[in-house]
Amino acid sequence: MISQNKRLTSIVLAVPLLLLIPFLAMQVTKEVDWSFADFLIMGVLLLGTGLLCELVLRKVKKLEHRLALCGGILLVLFLVWAELAVGIFGTPFAGS
Repeated sequence: MISQNKRLTSIVLAVPLLLLIPFLAMQVTKEVDWSFADFLIMGVLLLGTGLLCELVLRKVKKLEHRLALCGGILLVLFLVWAELAVGIFGTPFAGS
């Protein structure tokens, strides 16, 4: 149980640390142009992905199923991220 709580704490702490990368790039180089909403959306995507993978790791017993489900969750994250960034599918909410 303690290792599960450590993993959950790591997920929650990793999100702001990952969001610190574009924030610092925005402050230093001025090449990153993110609004508050961009940081909020990416934070929700990262936290949601981490928590879904944590749920899979806690509930699914077979290793193959765990890998497949977490891989699918990560694939969805990358597809949504790419759509929001450059609009690979051309949906109305794509970044333009």
